[in-house]
Formats: sequence, C-alpha cells, structure tokens
Amino acid sequence: GFYEVGTKPKFDVTKAEVDLSNARLSLIQLENAFQIAKVTLNNAMGVPEAPEYTIEDNLSFQKYEATLEDSIEKAYKNRPDLQSIIAKKKAAEESIALSQKGYCPILTGNAAYNWLGEEYPMGHGWNAGVGVSFPIFTGFLTKYQVDESTANFYVLQNNEESLKQMILLEVQQSYLTLRAAEEAIPTAELAVKQAEENIDIANGRYAVGVGNPLEVTDAEVTLSSAKTNYNQALYVYKVAIASLEKAVGIRSEVK
Repeated sequence: GFYEVGTKPKFDVTKAEVDLSNARLSLIQLENAFQIAKVTLNNAMGVPEAPEYTIEDNLSFQKYEATLEDSIEKAYKNRPDLQSIIAKKKAAEESIALSQKGYCPILTGNAAYNWLGEEYPMGHGWNAGVGVSFPIFTGFLTKYQVDESTANFYVLQNNEESLKQMILLEVQQSYLTLRAAEEAIPTAELAVKQAEENIDIANGRYAVGVGNPLEVTDAEVTLSSAKTNYNQALYVYKVAIASLEKAVGIRSEVK
C-alpha cells in the first residue's frame, strides 16, 4: 500500500517479501521436525501405525511444590529398584537363619493317650517321649551354605548403599535443575514484554516516516526470539518436573 501510493521505497516491499519467505521456510522446517518427533515416539512405544495425536497448547507456568528433603524421602520409599534390593536383602537374612539351623540339634517330642485291653472296662493311660537328634558331619556343607548366604547378604547390602547414593545424586541434580528452570521463567517473560514494547515503538516510527524497515525487522526478530526463549523456558521447566518425579519414583502428571 505504501509503495503503491509512493510513500515507501521498493526496498521496503522487497524486504517484507524476504521476511515472509523466511517465515514460510521456518514453518516447513518446524512441521518436518514435528513429524519426525511423532514417528520417533511411535517407534519408542512399538506402535508404528499410531493414530494422529491431538496437540494441546498447555505451555503455562504452574509452580511445582516440592522440597529437596521430601523428594529424597519419597525416592527412598518409592523407587522400585531400591525396594527390590531391600526385599532381596530381607530374603538373604532369612536364608542365613535357615542355613544356621543346620548347626543346631533337633528336639522332638510326642504324646498319646491309649485304651488297652479286650474286656470292659479297658485300661487307659498316657505315654510320652522326648528325643534329641544331632546333625551328623556333612563335609562342612552347612558352613558353606551359611558362608554363601552371608556373602550374598553383604553383596546386596553394598548394592543397596550404592543405589541409595545414586538415587540421592539423581534427586539432587533433578531438583537443582528444576529450581534453575523456575528462576529463568520470569526473566524470559520480562524479555517478551520488553520486545513487545520495542516493536510498538519501531512500528510507530516507521508509520510516521522517521524509522526504517530494518528497525521493524530487528524488532520483530527480537520479539520472535524472546517468545521462543519463553516457550523454551516453560518446556525446560516441565521436563525438569518430569525428571524429578522420575527420580523420586512417582508417576508424572505433567501435561
């Protein structure tokens, strides 16, 4: 419009057309990345012919309430890999106790109440007995069984401690990443507001003829970059929440 009535040079129109072409190219690249992400997800799930997905625009900030201490406590309670080792260690303790019984004598007892005789009234009475049996030499089989059970117990105990240290580190790292991502969001949001103000100024200057298209283009690029950074900050925050919940061992409800 400005060019047709002679108020703007041909350069301005050409610059706008170039910007439009670049925007279309970016759109094509993003759509391709989206399609690749879908087939990658389908492959990971083992569903190559999955139906079309409904994408929800839910990139909004909602503070995740969690403390580091609570997260660590929940992880020790909920992590299935840790609970599996704890269960195996308990079974190993019981195996040690069972093996050690091979050293102990076995005490047996019996009692009976009998009626005797062929004519009425018959005789009757109690008889009882107690016996003790001692294990015979088995070629140190019992000792080997106890040693094996004990060694297995200590291996599991060491594995438990190693896993707890790994879980602790994983939770700490995830929690720190979450808090860093949370702190980045207000800064990214402020950058968007400042970029919006800047583009309003650039458009105003251009409309009255004191600005040039490069100012407007720069302002538009700055705003686009600021919005991208803000969305990226929200995305990183949601991923950080999911990572922390995975480390804690709870099902993620992040959407």
